[in-house]
Amino acid sequence: MAGRIPQNFIDDLIAQTDIVDVIDSRVKLKKQGKDHRASCPFHNGNNKSSFSVSSEKQFYHCFNCGASGNIITFIMEYDGVEFIDAIDILADQLSIEVPREESTNGTYPLNQSIDRKNLYQLMADITHFYQQQLRQHRHSQKVINYLKGRGLSGKTVQHFKIGYAPDGWDEIRKRFAISIDQEKQLIEIGMLIEKSTEGKGSYDRFRDRLMFPIYDRRGRVVGFGGRVLDNSEPKYLNSPETPIFHKGKELYGLYHVKQAYKNIPRILVVEGYMDVVALAQFGIDYAVASLGTATTSDHIHTLFRHSSEIICCFDGDKAGRTAAWRALENALPYLQDGRTLRFMFLDEGEDPDSFIQKNGKQKFEILVKDALPLSDFLFQHLLTQVDMSNRDSKAKLAQLAIPLITQMSASVFKEMMEERLITLLGVEKSALIKLMSQRSISSPSKQSKKVTPMRLAISLLLQHPKIAYDLPLFPEFKEINLPGLSLLNQLLDICRTNPHINTGQLLEYWRDKPESQQLKKLAVWNNHVDDRKYEDVFLDILEKFLTLHINQKIEQLKMKSRKGETLTSAEILQLTSLLTR
Repeated sequence: MAGRIPQNFIDDLIAQTDIVDVIDSRVKLKKQGKDHRASCPFHNGNNKSSFSVSSEKQFYHCFNCGASGNIITFIMEYDGVEFIDAIDILADQLSIEVPREESTNGTYPLNQSIDRKNLYQLMADITHFYQQQLRQHRHSQKVINYLKGRGLSGKTVQHFKIGYAPDGWDEIRKRFAISIDQEKQLIEIGMLIEKSTEGKGSYDRFRDRLMFPIYDRRGRVVGFGGRVLDNSEPKYLNSPETPIFHKGKELYGLYHVKQAYKNIPRILVVEGYMDVVALAQFGIDYAVASLGTATTSDHIHTLFRHSSEIICCFDGDKAGRTAAWRALENALPYLQDGRTLRFMFLDEGEDPDSFIQKNGKQKFEILVKDALPLSDFLFQHLLTQVDMSNRDSKAKLAQLAIPLITQMSASVFKEMMEERLITLLGVEKSALIKLMSQRSISSPSKQSKKVTPMRLAISLLLQHPKIAYDLPLFPEFKEINLPGLSLLNQLLDICRTNPHINTGQLLEYWRDKPESQQLKKLAVWNNHVDDRKYEDVFLDILEKFLTLHINQKIEQLKMKSRKGETLTSAEILQLTSLLTR
């Protein structure tokens, strides 16, 4: 089993890959000064140059939505893949193998991995096996009759590669667990369940179920959804979380939608696999489904990367409206001009599958066309919680609405939401602005960043990492109690011995660490330091930190003397030396 990808390989991979070339192959860049600019691919704003790519720093940043990172981050975000896949994509472009180190403690951090190519191949083979069983198993006629009863054609079944998991306890195990290592892999990808008694083997997770393969955005099978053919429970059984499958990020059918459209006009989000398949049968080929979970913020983020119009379809009952509200809350930070989120609710007891079977495509698309805009749904929902006939209730509406609206990025849509709230409250715009600014001030995330020497030093080092090359060690820094100094020391240690390191490489050392987001912000922070003077300013800050250390040490020794304690000869020499410095 392969382990960690060596950090020096990741450094070299970033160094050998020009971020400008890679991004330009996906988003057309235009040279502007020393950087390259484009319309940001991560939001639908109208600014054609908000997205900046620096060849020198090997780093990108959008000045509107804040998206930023190195080439690995861009591939992950733009292509919608995991860290390991992004490494593989870049390595394939350079025709080099990705090395793996042996794990010494049996654990696998985020940039560690089993050999995923084998797992993807295994899942593809199992998909093919299930398809064969649909045609060849002794129960195949029962399964085919079930599919016909649901109104599905053979062409649709083949398009989604729907199959059948036999009713035995070891059908997958017998055919694919040909070694102990392969049995472990099958357990790891959720196709087998390890027996609770140690050393007693494993058994098939899916038995006597209609099988829906779940594809990632690169067209690889990463999991399955299994549906019973009768009324037994659970009706649906999904693959568990595995190294290649994360339910909160994947969407069933998205790969097929991407194959159907070069530019996806809209995406319809439904609740079940069968809804997606039935809609496709009737020509609604732009539907996706969440995998037994609520519509998460990751789902929303992914969907808006592929289309500017999202329609969420839910049952009209209380549970459906609660799920819709949760989707709305998760979507607010991703709403910008040019993006539309709407909601459609079916009658209780109806789902997209049953509705379209009874009423056809035309009537279903009328419902899609008439879907409720987010603004209408938001205020309708809030108004059910307040009595607008008295002033106190209006204050409650403000308390409920303001936290939601403040999550939105600055946009015309946000201003429209504010205007609507002003009308409902019957107040002047200045009063609402005051209320919203009070909330912004009280929110730590909205507080403006003070220009401190530490923040300035870290930003300068991130933006110009070569200034630390060959600097001497500063052991004194380890004795200074100063917030952020430990992080600065770590950055200095990396830059001292890497003469050609750039911003993109440096930030990679902090991927998935708590400091990552703050470092990315400082990497693009306008610190107002002249490009000709950044080195002098940086060294001056380091000198101030050393002076701080000297003063602290002098004060400690003087305090000891004031207390009547006798200084040792070594301490007297140290005090003399420090005073001289």
